[in-house]
Amino acid sequence: MRQILQTLVILLTLSISSLNAQTYNAYYNTVVSNVSSSNILTDLTAFENFGVKDVGSTALGNAQNWIKTRYQNLGYTNIVEQPFSYGGNTTNNIIITKTGSVYPNTYLIIDAHYDTINGTGTNDNGSGTVLIMELARLLKNVNTEYSIKFIHFSGEEDGLIGSNYYVNNTVIPDNLDISLVFNIDEVGGVNGLINNTIVCENDQDNTPSSNNAASAASTTIMANCFGFYSNLNTEISYAYSSDYVPFENNGEIITGLYEKNETPHAHTSSDTLANMDVNYLFEVTKGALGTALEFAVALNTLDVTTFNSKSDISFYPNPSTGKFNIKLKDSITENLEIVVLDVLGKIVYKAKINSQTETIDLSFLNSGIYLATLKNDKTRVTKKIVIQ
Repeated sequence: MRQILQTLVILLTLSISSLNAQTYNAYYNTVVSNVSSSNILTDLTAFENFGVKDVGSTALGNAQNWIKTRYQNLGYTNIVEQPFSYGGNTTNNIIITKTGSVYPNTYLIIDAHYDTINGTGTNDNGSGTVLIMELARLLKNVNTEYSIKFIHFSGEEDGLIGSNYYVNNTVIPDNLDISLVFNIDEVGGVNGLINNTIVCENDQDNTPSSNNAASAASTTIMANCFGFYSNLNTEISYAYSSDYVPFENNGEIITGLYEKNETPHAHTSSDTLANMDVNYLFEVTKGALGTALEFAVALNTLDVTTFNSKSDISFYPNPSTGKFNIKLKDSITENLEIVVLDVLGKIVYKAKINSQTETIDLSFLNSGIYLATLKNDKTRVTKKIVIQ
């Protein structure tokens, strides 16, 4: 059954991609332009100053409190510290949720681990930690259609302990609806080298292989975003040995980022700020933010106007047995699409609207109440529809 569902998810992902040709988005670039290199440098310095953040250490506990406090100061309220134990020590994953405006129960997960081994781990993975916090800062007041979970995993260096715990104790029992897992690990570059390429990782594993096509499509979108919103080149490679693996094994769609010039300092006392390229991390953060805006479907609310439902649009009959007529006034069908959600926020229908008068057939759906959203770049309306 899961194989069938996964196949349907892949087909839906690919069909959505074909319906929404990816282009440069001026609004996204406006948000990206606010990425702060001084914030990144300050946060990397703070991360390094905590010391060696291995599980059970005071340093890791201090880093955990620092991360939590940062999100509280940004105004996030849905912050969960998820404790788990191994090796006689207890540590925490930190999960912060930003609720989407259209699909509140479907999540883009952006994750990075914050534990280190044998050193301060300023690149591995202070770089991913501060990148996600900068994304969270800039996405806080951005309206996104999909919900976002920013997750800081612990126990990665000891064998993906925290991410495995999260998948087994949250994702699986809660049947969490995940649109994509976007993993950030070691993206700080190497001081003294030309760091002009980021590796975009996709799923090439055969166990299972059903999520590979959707992962490849998502990774291509990410590579395109880096071309739009950063000055970095991209290289597509395979995913391995990081916190997306437990999600991948569970059949989720994954993608990730990793530095092209792989540091020789990882897992040593020399993994420090002095051996990184902070400007490279700045560019990676810009590309990652543009990618997150794309995957979460960010909306420029200042530019969005709603239909006047009485004069601009007719949606009838309502209730109906499943066939609905849509009638629009002239000039508002450009790039228009309809998305229908069930009461759980799941997409059950999506199509382009190409003319002023069209009929959609939803008779394959069960009787009940649904939400139908008509939208393009600057107009949208959501109507409750009833199928009898």
